Amino acid sequence: MIGAGAVGSSLAYACLIRGSADEIALYDLDEKKAEAEVRDLCHGTQFTPSSGVIGGGNIEVVKDSNVVIITAGAKQRPGQTRLDLAATNVNILKSLMPQLLEHAPNALYVLVTNPCDVLTVVAQKISGLPTSRVFSSGTMLDTSRLRFAIGEVARVSTAHVHATIVGEHGDSEFPLWSSAKINSIPIRDWVDSTGKKMFDETLLAQLGDEAMHAAYSVIEGKGATNYAIGLTGARLTEALLSRRRSVFPLSSVLSDYHGIDGIALSVPSLVSSKGIERVLDIPMDAQEISMLRRSAATLKESLNALGF
Repeated sequence: MIGAGAVGSSLAYACLIRGSADEIALYDLDEKKAEAEVRDLCHGTQFTPSSGVIGGGNIEVVKDSNVVIITAGAKQRPGQTRLDLAATNVNILKSLMPQLLEHAPNALYVLVTNPCDVLTVVAQKISGLPTSRVFSSGTMLDTSRLRFAIGEVARVSTAHVHATIVGEHGDSEFPLWSSAKINSIPIRDWVDSTGKKMFDETLLAQLGDEAMHAAYSVIEGKGATNYAIGLTGARLTEALLSRRRSVFPLSSVLSDYHGIDGIALSVPSLVSSKGIERVLDIPMDAQEISMLRRSAATLKESLNALGF
């Protein structure tokens, strides 16, 4: 994990208690902070499946890592535009990526720092690595938020909710309602105990908006979102260290995907220890394809403004 802030330390903690990896390394420019987080984590390893936690302020701690998750970056300040934030974090990546590649040349690189879609394109271009090895967590957490909200309404376990948010990890993302289901029943056909359909267009719009803006209410209440993204990153880490393939909505640089080229957007992707093995061409209706292209256009404007 690159960055020992709220997200990086929560991610390390989630990986530790889930046993996501044999050894966890935590790096931060703030050496004192990183070392303190490592000591705190190590003190609980008697009770965890994972036993190895190392880290500090020397980037060599990432040597020979299989997976590198980048959480380091500037936070958006009041009055600062997303583009300004992107420019700051692009400069951080320009300095960071060559150092990481020197010590972990064979790793899979996962961007969690925002704006993650823009930074995925930047990191892939800086590194020169194939798009299968540089990607971001994208809408994986947004999708989890959506499934939680649907499960709350339908009063079913999220394990039986099959719905996905795609596009930008940001204001232009959207749910794929055309393929959303609870168990095998299309969500628009799901009924309550009286036989009345539960999910009309108004409720679907509300649930999509709730998932999209969930982070804002959490940040307002506690200053950051960290536990859920920590668990998200831990689950993704497990998939990236496994030969078994999983499907998650991740953001990678797309090539001729519904006419989209050179832009990183989240769509369901087949992942394993090889990275993103395949971006899945999932069913979308005409409106959803149009929304995906609009999301791509939004990100393209940002990339152009940043010189990419």
